[in-house]
Amino acid sequence: MQSKTALLIIDVQLGMFEENTPVHNATELLTKLAALITRARAEQVPVIYVQHNGPEGDSIAPNTTGWPIHPAIAPAEGELIVHKWHPDSFQDTPLQEELEKRGIKQLVIAGIQTEFCVDTTCRRAYSLGYDVTLVKDAHSTWYTDQLHTAQIIAHHNQVLAG
Repeated sequence: MQSKTALLIIDVQLGMFEENTPVHNATELLTKLAALITRARAEQVPVIYVQHNGPEGDSIAPNTTGWPIHPAIAPAEGELIVHKWHPDSFQDTPLQEELEKRGIKQLVIAGIQTEFCVDTTCRRAYSLGYDVTLVKDAHSTWYTDQLHTAQIIAHHNQVLAG
Protein backbone atom coordinates (compact mmCIF):
# COMPACT_ATOMS: atom_id res chain seq x y z
CA MET A 1 0.00 0.00 0.00
CA GLN A 2 1.35 3.42 -0.96
CA SER A 3 1.94 5.87 1.88
CA LYS A 4 0.13 9.20 1.62
CA THR A 5 2.81 10.70 3.88
CA ALA A 6 6.35 11.71 3.00
CA LEU A 7 9.27 12.87 5.13
CA LEU A 8 10.81 16.03 3.67
CA ILE A 9 14.40 16.76 4.75
CA ILE A 10 15.43 20.31 3.86
CA ASP A 11 19.00 21.51 3.20
CA VAL A 12 20.95 19.23 5.52
CA GLN A 13 24.16 19.70 3.60
CA LEU A 14 27.81 19.52 4.63
CA GLY A 15 28.27 23.28 4.38
CA MET A 16 25.76 23.73 7.21
CA PHE A 17 28.11 21.91 9.58
CA GLU A 18 31.34 23.81 8.95
CA GLU A 19 33.62 23.78 11.95
CA ASN A 20 33.76 27.56 12.44
CA THR A 21 29.97 28.16 12.18
CA PRO A 22 28.00 24.94 12.55
CA VAL A 23 24.23 24.94 12.77
CA HIS A 24 22.88 24.96 16.34
CA ASN A 25 22.99 21.54 18.07
CA ALA A 26 24.50 19.98 14.95
CA THR A 27 25.19 16.53 16.40
CA GLU A 28 21.77 16.24 18.05
CA LEU A 29 20.07 17.40 14.86
CA LEU A 30 21.80 14.74 12.77
CA THR A 31 20.93 12.07 15.34
CA LYS A 32 17.25 13.04 15.35
CA LEU A 33 17.11 13.25 11.56
CA ALA A 34 18.75 9.85 11.19
CA ALA A 35 16.19 8.35 13.57
CA LEU A 36 13.32 9.96 11.64
CA ILE A 37 14.67 8.66 8.35
CA THR A 38 15.18 5.15 9.75
CA ARG A 39 11.61 5.11 11.05
CA ALA A 40 10.19 6.46 7.78
CA ARG A 41 12.02 3.83 5.75
CA ALA A 42 10.89 1.06 8.10
CA GLU A 43 7.27 2.22 7.68
CA GLN A 44 7.72 2.58 3.90
CA VAL A 45 7.18 6.33 4.06
CA PRO A 46 9.04 8.04 1.22
CA VAL A 47 11.98 10.20 2.25
CA ILE A 48 12.50 13.22 0.01
CA TYR A 49 15.59 15.37 0.25
CA VAL A 50 15.73 19.03 -0.70
CA GLN A 51 19.20 20.27 -1.62
CA HIS A 52 19.86 23.99 -1.87
CA ASN A 53 21.96 25.32 -4.74
CA GLY A 54 23.71 28.31 -3.21
CA PRO A 55 25.24 31.08 -5.33
CA GLU A 56 28.83 30.94 -6.51
CA GLY A 57 31.18 31.41 -3.56
CA ASP A 58 28.61 30.14 -1.04
CA SER A 59 29.41 27.17 1.22
CA ILE A 60 26.59 25.19 -0.43
CA ALA A 61 27.12 26.20 -4.04
CA PRO A 62 26.72 23.22 -6.42
CA ASN A 63 29.74 20.98 -6.81
CA THR A 64 31.58 22.43 -3.80
CA THR A 65 32.67 20.42 -0.76
CA GLY A 66 29.76 21.83 1.29
CA TRP A 67 27.03 21.08 -1.27
CA PRO A 68 26.42 17.31 -0.72
CA ILE A 69 23.77 16.08 1.66
CA HIS A 70 25.38 15.20 4.98
CA PRO A 71 26.56 11.57 4.92
CA ALA A 72 25.01 10.87 8.35
CA ILE A 73 21.60 11.09 6.68
CA ALA A 74 22.55 10.23 3.10
CA PRO A 75 19.77 9.33 0.68
CA ALA A 76 19.29 5.65 -0.06
CA GLU A 77 19.32 4.51 -3.64
CA GLY A 78 16.17 5.64 -5.40
CA GLU A 79 15.18 8.32 -2.88
CA LEU A 80 14.19 11.60 -4.48
CA ILE A 81 16.50 14.63 -4.27
CA VAL A 82 14.96 17.96 -5.27
CA HIS A 83 17.32 20.83 -6.06
CA LYS A 84 16.18 24.33 -5.15
CA TRP A 85 17.41 27.90 -5.53
CA HIS A 86 14.97 29.71 -3.22
CA PRO A 87 13.82 29.31 0.43
CA ASP A 88 10.56 27.80 -0.89
CA SER A 89 11.17 24.13 -1.73
CA PHE A 90 8.28 24.30 -4.22
CA GLN A 91 9.40 27.39 -6.18
CA ASP A 92 10.95 26.48 -9.54
CA THR A 93 11.30 22.81 -8.53
CA PRO A 94 9.44 19.60 -9.43
CA LEU A 95 8.49 18.97 -5.77
CA GLN A 96 4.74 19.44 -6.08
CA GLU A 97 4.60 17.37 -9.27
CA GLU A 98 6.57 14.57 -7.59
CA LEU A 99 4.31 14.63 -4.52
CA GLU A 100 1.19 14.49 -6.68
CA LYS A 101 2.64 11.64 -8.73
CA ARG A 102 3.19 9.69 -5.51
CA GLY A 103 -0.24 10.53 -4.05
CA ILE A 104 1.32 12.34 -1.07
CA LYS A 105 -1.15 14.34 1.04
CA GLN A 106 0.80 14.74 4.31
CA LEU A 107 4.30 16.14 4.75
CA VAL A 108 6.49 15.67 7.80
CA ILE A 109 9.12 18.41 7.56
CA ALA A 110 12.56 18.70 9.17
CA GLY A 111 15.90 20.31 8.35
CA ILE A 112 17.67 23.63 8.07
CA GLN A 113 17.19 26.71 8.33
CA THR A 114 14.26 27.19 10.66
CA GLU A 115 13.30 30.77 9.89
CA PHE A 116 13.97 30.61 6.16
CA CYS A 117 13.68 27.42 4.13
CA VAL A 118 11.84 25.36 6.76
CA ASP A 119 9.34 28.12 7.56
CA THR A 120 8.73 29.04 3.91
CA THR A 121 8.29 25.43 2.83
CA CYS A 122 5.87 24.68 5.70
CA ARG A 123 3.73 27.67 4.84
CA ARG A 124 3.77 26.98 1.10
CA ALA A 125 2.93 23.30 1.60
CA TYR A 126 -0.03 24.27 3.76
CA SER A 127 -1.18 26.79 1.13
CA LEU A 128 -1.01 24.05 -1.49
CA GLY A 129 -3.34 21.87 0.59
CA TYR A 130 -0.91 19.50 2.27
CA ASP A 131 -1.36 18.40 5.88
CA VAL A 132 1.94 19.62 7.36
CA THR A 133 3.77 18.45 10.47
CA LEU A 134 6.93 20.28 11.51
CA VAL A 135 9.08 18.00 13.67
CA LYS A 136 9.70 20.36 16.57
CA ASP A 137 13.09 18.98 17.58
CA ALA A 138 14.43 18.22 14.10
CA HIS A 139 15.05 21.64 12.58
CA SER A 140 17.73 24.17 13.37
CA THR A 141 19.33 27.52 12.61
CA TRP A 142 22.10 29.88 13.71
CA TYR A 143 22.32 32.53 16.42
CA THR A 144 21.46 36.07 15.30
CA ASP A 145 22.08 39.44 16.93
CA GLN A 146 18.35 39.67 17.66
CA LEU A 147 17.46 36.16 18.87
CA HIS A 148 19.20 33.09 20.20
CA THR A 149 18.73 29.87 18.25
CA ALA A 150 16.49 28.34 20.91
CA GLN A 151 14.18 31.38 20.68
CA ILE A 152 13.97 31.15 16.89
CA ILE A 153 13.21 27.44 17.01
CA ALA A 154 10.63 27.78 19.81
CA HIS A 155 8.94 30.69 18.04
CA HIS A 156 8.60 28.73 14.81
CA ASN A 157 7.38 25.63 16.64
CA GLN A 158 4.62 27.76 18.18
CA VAL A 159 3.72 29.72 15.04
CA LEU A 160 3.71 26.72 12.71
CA ALA A 161 1.94 24.38 15.15
CA GLY A 162 -1.47 25.37 13.83
